[in-house]
Amino acid sequence: MKEKSPAVMAFVVSKVESGQSIQVFLSLKLSISKRAAKNLCDDKVVWVNRRSVWMAHHLLHQGDTVEVPSSVKSKGEAAPKAKVRVLIEDDFYLVADKPSGLISVGENSVETVLREQTGQVTLQAVHRLDRDTTGCLLLAKNAAAFAAAVALFKTRRVSKTYQAIVSGKFDRSASTVDQELDGERAVSHIQREAVSKDASFLKVKIETGRTHQIRRHLASIRHPVLGDREYGFKLARDPRLMTIPRHMLHASGLELPHPMLPGKTLKAHSPLPADFRRCLKLFEMGK
Repeated sequence: MKEKSPAVMAFVVSKVESGQSIQVFLSLKLSISKRAAKNLCDDKVVWVNRRSVWMAHHLLHQGDTVEVPSSVKSKGEAAPKAKVRVLIEDDFYLVADKPSGLISVGENSVETVLREQTGQVTLQAVHRLDRDTTGCLLLAKNAAAFAAAVALFKTRRVSKTYQAIVSGKFDRSASTVDQELDGERAVSHIQREAVSKDASFLKVKIETGRTHQIRRHLASIRHPVLGDREYGFKLARDPRLMTIPRHMLHASGLELPHPMLPGKTLKAHSPLPADFRRCLKLFEMGK
């Protein structure tokens, strides 16, 4: 292994290793299972010659440099059981502080973790966040509360605030992207919070909730979210990009009229997670 940044593990493919698949190579180098190595590829945190590679059967050649963030060495192996923090709670709802790496609903999700953690087996997530997006996620405690919240979300009376770290200098203090996604209107309001030489820290409020809306809108104006392997840059000209294990998008605020208590408001705030703060510091926008 050759030395680079302590946040990145870098390996040079030898003559003997030439012809190995990236899955086999990572399994041997990191002493992890082939399944765990494939998970790293699926998560798009593997770089070959600074290009993102996600096909597990990709064949390596002598002299190739393979890099992965140090923080994901054990990704895909058995992990400690997740615990999800609850930000606010009443008789009808709770707002979870969703961690990265968990889906919102389904098997091994925020929904199932909280059902076991709280003993409330009827909990249902009212909306969804991408697996690696962190922050405020609303869950209903019973069917009536769930139906009322879903109906309210359709009226666009829900205020959702996100924070994102994006590539490049965002020149304007504020901007709006009004651009259709999948044939549907999608609106994102962007406000600049901080800027450095190579990246920007943004606050984004969305009027609509299309799939991957913020990530797609920001990529469309050439400011993709850092760590976004799906809509972001596939070539890491800046080696710092290889140290970011997920996309830097955080659902920091949620506010809506209480669906079950007229005149009341549900409001929650999620502080920036540690990896987000580290990324701000890495790009000279944090302490």
